[in-house]
Amino acid sequence: MKAKRICSILLAAAVLFAALLPVCAADKTYRNVIIMIGDGMGENHLHLAEQYGHTLFMNTQFDLRGQSRTRSMSHDITDSAAGGTALACGVRIINQTVGVYGADPLGAFVCPASFTEVAAEHGMRTGIVTTDKNNGATPAAFSVHVLYRKQYEKISQQQLNTTFDLIWGAEDGYVTPQNAAEHGFTFVSNKEEMEALKPGSRSFGQFSGEFWRAVVPEESDAPSLAEMSVKAIELLNKDNPNGFFLMIEGAHIDKSSHRSQKRRADFDNKRESVVDAVVGFDNAVRAVVDFARKDGHTAVLVTADHETGNLMKDSDGVYRYHTDEHTCKNVPVFVFGATGLFKRGERIANYTIPRRLARLLGWNKRDFPRTQDGSFTAKVKSKLPIAA
Repeated sequence: MKAKRICSILLAAAVLFAALLPVCAADKTYRNVIIMIGDGMGENHLHLAEQYGHTLFMNTQFDLRGQSRTRSMSHDITDSAAGGTALACGVRIINQTVGVYGADPLGAFVCPASFTEVAAEHGMRTGIVTTDKNNGATPAAFSVHVLYRKQYEKISQQQLNTTFDLIWGAEDGYVTPQNAAEHGFTFVSNKEEMEALKPGSRSFGQFSGEFWRAVVPEESDAPSLAEMSVKAIELLNKDNPNGFFLMIEGAHIDKSSHRSQKRRADFDNKRESVVDAVVGFDNAVRAVVDFARKDGHTAVLVTADHETGNLMKDSDGVYRYHTDEHTCKNVPVFVFGATGLFKRGERIANYTIPRRLARLLGWNKRDFPRTQDGSFTAKVKSKLPIAA
């Protein structure tokens, strides 16, 4: 009887091990990672869109779903700079700072390496796509290291000095065709120019108009976020054995969710803009996941940096905002194409998300998260004499 029991236990263990093998083996084949960030997108932003009659792809077609606990090193409620850095660098930092440690906020001696920077070091192609200005807090978190998120000119200058393959966003007032070309980028400002780009090129996009909407207005010559995402993937993926990393941000869920307390009636009318931004972002998620599922080597993670507005359903069944700022509410996390990142329904800390994606690519803890030289240290080292 005891022998039979032991055999049963061993058989059950073997079955369980066999069941886990496909997941582990599949994870080892991943070479592309795409992080999609719906800025300010809480659970109820999705419910609001559904109340308006939209069936969201990300809310129905996910492979794995959980939540992210958002906060920063300095506050229970994070801003986009610290929230973006947690997702980009795998560390928590002080609000208003971008890609710098709290102990060295100037980034003079050390700073955390971003996922984008580490990916580039591994020979991967890299891209940043946003409906915000390219020097906004979230794209900045994935590309630069500055004391203050509103150092817009400095952020754009640092971005021009990166080795990334593409950075696309709204017009920032600092990047021009001239200085883009001086730094090896092809400057594009409309959909036609974007579509004409060829794999192997490096590009800086500066688009205008309301291209964040689900349907871009006819008077605009800019691409939609979904079109930008598809083209970015085409450029990064073609003839590329080393894989790519791409960050895609839908910024206007947050922008449409901020309001003035004195203009509540006007803001309640803006709920349609919020829904429009959610659907526009969801269209991009659908397009990206369509590629990932056909490719078979791409993991897509969709989340938010924080929730904005404390959006809740009131007693009359209508979703309304109850603050004009960010909140500390958990935000959704969706995974497409990989099921081993966390347990279904698990609530994970925001800074652990890029760490888990790094392991998916086979990077070890020395690769990411990691500290790198800050501006002063790098400058000093560059001036050291070369040993004979």
